[in-house]
Amino acid sequence: MAVLAAAQLLDELMGRHRNTNPNEKIKKPNWEDPEYCKYYMVKFCPHDLFVNTRADLGACPKVHDDEVKELFEKAEGSYKKAQYVEEFLRFCRHMISDVERKIQKGKQRLELMNSKPEGPPMTQAQTEKNMEQVKLLSEKISALVREAEEAGTCGNVEQAQGLMKLCDRLKEEKETLLKQQENSHWSMTAELAAAQEKQMEVCPVCGAFLIVGDAQQRIDDHLSGKQHVGYFKLRQAYEEMNEAREKEQQEKERRRREERDRERNIRGGGLGSDRRDRERMERDRERDRDRDKDRDKDKDKERERHRSNRDERPGRHEERDRERERDRERERDREKDRERERDKERERDRDKDRDRDRDRKHRRERSEKFTRASPPAFSRASLANH
Repeated sequence: MAVLAAAQLLDELMGRHRNTNPNEKIKKPNWEDPEYCKYYMVKFCPHDLFVNTRADLGACPKVHDDEVKELFEKAEGSYKKAQYVEEFLRFCRHMISDVERKIQKGKQRLELMNSKPEGPPMTQAQTEKNMEQVKLLSEKISALVREAEEAGTCGNVEQAQGLMKLCDRLKEEKETLLKQQENSHWSMTAELAAAQEKQMEVCPVCGAFLIVGDAQQRIDDHLSGKQHVGYFKLRQAYEEMNEAREKEQQEKERRRREERDRERNIRGGGLGSDRRDRERMERDRERDRDRDKDRDKDKDKERERHRSNRDERPGRHEERDRERERDRERERDREKDRERERDKERERDRDKDRDRDRDRKHRRERSEKFTRASPPAFSRASLANH
């Protein structure tokens, strides 16, 4: 690690090509080369944020080059560039999730320390006795598990089930002993904290423990420390890049919708210019009207079904007959509409036949006219006489 840090320092002072010969051709930098740090090109390298702290990630194994970073920023948008940004966001999200878990555990620890202990702390002799019991229970549980496996292999299912039940009871007893020891440990910690008479809190940025009402100088030192500044910078960059990416996606979606609307308007304007398209639109409207009538009929039937579930009232049969008569009238109207539609289709077919006959007659007349206007053909005999 020291050699790598020294090499990076020399590269910053003397350049990447400090060891090349004078006659050797220098390769132009390319941001797609795997030797360059992706995180540094996108925003910054997280390895540089927590140097000599508890969250130190060590030295970055990749090369940090400002020239390559400038080339990456000037490059046009591509899948690989978007992949670099996604990897940076994924790494930041992972680190933020780790510190969030740390903050949550710190808050739980403070709540447990501030809460009233369940019982008095255990003495050293009691703790040793408790640990011996836990060790014996662990050995018994392991032996019972082996016996149960052997019984199951031999086919003694009932014996294996009995051994496993006994093993479960021993496990519960072991967990109870461990819980007693843990409660004793936290009781001692709570008593120590109460003796110190200092109320603690957890930093919501880096997860460090702070003393409530501490001196302003100590608070400023914490806020300007590498760990706090590093996590703050990490969170800020993650939020800014996420917002920028969401805005870009919304803008793309808006342009896509506008393009779809423009194409739909263009197609809608071209439909009215052709007779067949107009006829198709008319047929679509007719089908929509039929569908609406069917829907109304279904609604009427549904209302009729609800009304039939109620108690019978005087004159109910006459009302039901009237409803049936209205349904029959609607059905006759639908049949008339279908008949009119068929008549329109037949009329359009007749118009098409008349147009074809007229075109055929016109071509035949033109052909006959051209035949009458052409000069008569001379035979070989007449040509020979001449």
